[in-house]
Amino acid sequence: MTTTRITTPTPVTGERADLLESLAKHRWFLAYTVQGLTDEQARLRPTASELTLGGLLKHVTAMERMWAEFMVTGPATFPAFDESSAEEWAQEFVMGPDETLAGLLADAAAVAQRTDELVRTLPSLDVAHELPPAPWFDPGARWSARRVVLHLIAETAQHAGHADVLRETIDGQKSMG
Repeated sequence: MTTTRITTPTPVTGERADLLESLAKHRWFLAYTVQGLTDEQARLRPTASELTLGGLLKHVTAMERMWAEFMVTGPATFPAFDESSAEEWAQEFVMGPDETLAGLLADAAAVAQRTDELVRTLPSLDVAHELPPAPWFDPGARWSARRVVLHLIAETAQHAGHADVLRETIDGQKSMG
């Protein structure tokens, strides 16, 4: 007779729990901001900015995916940055005609699950990698997994704020207040 062993993950406490809770809060704000919108509304550019709600969600997800992989494999995760890649990078902010808000939200949830699992299971948040060459990084700088998670929290919060302004402009709904 074969027995199946069911294991329960060890609860995450302390610093890791705090980081995951903060990241989850800001992801929730971003997802809440787009709830109830149509795909067409998610593609609207209601301000002078080129930002759209769908594009912001797509960008945050793409960045989280890359940074999570960076925690494991280092700078090779990021494509080389040059003039030709700038246009490709800009497309991360565009919700394409074949993309849906439901699909973008599902992708975001899958990426979040992967990131959270990494934060829970990495042997140490001190593991660090050199950052790839890019105009926005200091040459030779290194980021630990901890620093990457802090960056993800900051970026998600910043873009959730952008999303809140866009949503209020579209139909008056606010994420808070």
